[in-house]
Amino acid sequence: MTGAGTTGTATGPLDGTLVVDLSRALAGPHAGMMLGDLGARVIKVENPDGGDDTRGWGPPFVDTLEGRESTYFLSCNRNKESLRLDLKSADGKDTLRELLRRADVLIENFRPGTLDRLGFDPATLEELNPRLVVLAISGFGHDGPEGRRAGYDQIAQGEAGLMSLTGSGPEDLQRVGVPIGDVLAGIHGAYGVLAALLEREQTGRGKIVRTSLLSSIVGVLAFQGTRWTVGGQVPQAQGNHHPSIAPYGLFRCAGGAVQIAVGSEGLWQRFAAEFGLPAADKRWKDNQSRVSNRAGLIEAIEAVFAETGSEQLLARLEAAGIPAGRVRSLDEVFAWEQTRSQHLLLDVEHPTLGRIGIPGSPLRFFDGDGTETTRLQHTAPPRLGEHDQSIRAWLNEGALLGAGASAAGTGAP
Repeated sequence: MTGAGTTGTATGPLDGTLVVDLSRALAGPHAGMMLGDLGARVIKVENPDGGDDTRGWGPPFVDTLEGRESTYFLSCNRNKESLRLDLKSADGKDTLRELLRRADVLIENFRPGTLDRLGFDPATLEELNPRLVVLAISGFGHDGPEGRRAGYDQIAQGEAGLMSLTGSGPEDLQRVGVPIGDVLAGIHGAYGVLAALLEREQTGRGKIVRTSLLSSIVGVLAFQGTRWTVGGQVPQAQGNHHPSIAPYGLFRCAGGAVQIAVGSEGLWQRFAAEFGLPAADKRWKDNQSRVSNRAGLIEAIEAVFAETGSEQLLARLEAAGIPAGRVRSLDEVFAWEQTRSQHLLLDVEHPTLGRIGIPGSPLRFFDGDGTETTRLQHTAPPRLGEHDQSIRAWLNEGALLGAGASAAGTGAP
């Protein structure tokens, strides 16, 4: 990796890696945040006029004496520094060139062709830094008949078929409750970057990595995709029960509901015995039969569950070895000790909000002896332009050192 400097708290597999993040909204910023979680130094370049779009997305906002902060922005920009640059100005272009000469990774999610028009086409980037890995995220792909369409998550969820699978039924189509297309594009982009960095160790050259909201959703359609491509069935939304496994889903009980996953014949035998269901009944004798007769099976199970509260029912399911769980609200999720034990709630110091809690990284790292080496010290999402002076001073220092080395090499005094 090239020398990137550190923030003093950066540790992890990507320590020493410099990422320049030109992206905004969610997909690109999520990819940059993932790389920052792994120890990279991530410099977020923002438009001086308001910065990242998500700084204005709300409510909710949190008001401070110095202005308001968007909780949306806080969700996808931890472990970054903020630098304001007008990329249409000479200074902005020059500063970006200096950053890219030092960078290992560039992230952008402009509409295809925008970066070229700003003067940073692939040939120019390769000339600036042949080792640079470029991550380009778009809405629908960088080529093809609709490659230049603008990409927003809900539109992509619909176009990629995900909404046709989500909801209580075909007449009640729903988007997923988080911007899953954006998040998946960020995840896919980050792992593409890691692969390109690994390849660079062998070739010495960077790579352009491209993904999109469309490809990231279509790429995870899993068994629903092959239901059509191989099986010839067009899947439809069918609520909270699995289309290919039964019983598997959300079941009502006294005063609430529980979720169960009876994913094997052995589990079915135990489940049926525990709750007095006729396991050998021809309607339910195997998984295919149970799926075909799902409505009657659900009715029978909920009749048995009707007299038992969720806590008592969950204890009984656990004792019987049946995978089960409750549906938690988000306040319950982040208060849950299991969530906290996995470092999924981070305590960080924000420059205007003080100590705040933000969701953490899903990855943990351990040495072979069991010692955890996960990055545990994180920085809060930055204020707009918070690091303008420190980044420019670092660039100037590097330029002066480079000039000195050049002068020494030519015999200049």
